[in-house]
Amino acid sequence: MNRTIKAITILMLLPLTACVNQAAKRDPAYAAVRPVAVAVQENHDGVIFNAHNNISLFEDYRARRPGDILTVQLDEQTDAEKETETTINKSNSNSIANPTVFGTTPQFSLPGQLPLANTSDNTLAFDLSSDSDFTGQGDSDQSNRLSGDITVSVVEVLPNGNLIIRGEKVITINQGNEYIRIAGMINPRDIDSDNSISSKRVADAQISYVGDGATNDANVMGWLSRFFISAIMPF
Repeated sequence: MNRTIKAITILMLLPLTACVNQAAKRDPAYAAVRPVAVAVQENHDGVIFNAHNNISLFEDYRARRPGDILTVQLDEQTDAEKETETTINKSNSNSIANPTVFGTTPQFSLPGQLPLANTSDNTLAFDLSSDSDFTGQGDSDQSNRLSGDITVSVVEVLPNGNLIIRGEKVITINQGNEYIRIAGMINPRDIDSDNSISSKRVADAQISYVGDGATNDANVMGWLSRFFISAIMPF
């Protein structure tokens, strides 16, 4: 019995240990690209200069080849606001007067056993009316902001000269990891002299900022709470 209790206790503590020592999960889709190494050729032409291993001291270095790196300045801000209001009123009324039959209006009495019925002075007159009112109102506001810097690498050079970039930054704080990922296409003419570019200049941008660990788990709604606000909840 004691061994069974110990085994159950260990199984219950394993998920807690995994949460405390959670390793960063890198995404291969945002991995950096390494440049292709160029073999150094010996100089046999008798001159001092060798085009294969020269170093340019006055070149304005900017990313332009696969494997080159550049810095993306994150400056994203979005604001959205939506307001709706609906009012519906509907009213119906129908009335039929007591008819005249052979010069007289019918009038009769009902048995006293009928519940909620007037036992005397009844006619064939009929009245029906209905009213329906509906008022609905909805407001929605959303604001997001992301700022910072992330250094990425050039993945591909397109035929028109544009560059495909991607990169990932992982920050481990206490018991959680923060992931910043970006991918997209840029025009090399938009790169500043310090080899940086604004995220507003990235076409087809895919930017994500997510996290994991104990802090992120505390902000996740449980499955039972999600059920009560889901579309399959009938009430």
